[in-house]
Amino acid sequence: MSDFSPSNVTAVLLAAGLGTRLGLGPKALLPFRSRTLVEVLAEVLLNGGCREVVVVLGAEAGQVLASTSLGRAEQLGIRVVVNPVWNSGMAGSFLLGVENALPGDHVLVALVVQPGLTADVVRTLLAAHVPGRVTAAGYRAVSGKLRRGHPLLLDASLRTLATDSAAGDSGARLFLQANPELVDLVDCGYEGGEDIDTRDQLQLLD
Repeated sequence: MSDFSPSNVTAVLLAAGLGTRLGLGPKALLPFRSRTLVEVLAEVLLNGGCREVVVVLGAEAGQVLASTSLGRAEQLGIRVVVNPVWNSGMAGSFLLGVENALPGDHVLVALVVQPGLTADVVRTLLAAHVPGRVTAAGYRAVSGKLRRGHPLLLDASLRTLATDSAAGDSGARLFLQANPELVDLVDCGYEGGEDIDTRDQLQLLD
């Protein structure tokens, strides 16, 4: 079990995918709040209390870097790593992100496809975290049922276990399924957890 403080949390923002189903190029570059989705969400993670954000790029990484301020943002606490085999599945990007998190830090994993993510959600997860456990955002369906989503906060003591189980298109999912007793689900309400996967969901950017 490890000590916990919000001051030793690295966020990993997974933004390597091409968004094939959407057909608009990398989702990281979707326009959002007069900037790009990846820039806004990296800032949200910092504003929520994470001390650094590791952004994992992959598809058209050169274009993403050229079209955003990410490459010039390291002094602000944003660091970019590139997964050259991004199309082999999410596991590679998850592993790369966690490996590049600051040594000994707890790791908060977020997805670039969630425009509804807010700094308040990040702060809520950090405040709720119990050492030695996983804290995951839970979002309510219309029925009221709570479902697990992102971000999720991996305790530093669980980093190796989580990465050892990553494979294919699964980041931490196999680890979470195998160890449900370690997961604390935090109610984050009805909004914020929906991903952008299809053009119908582009309205989430409005």
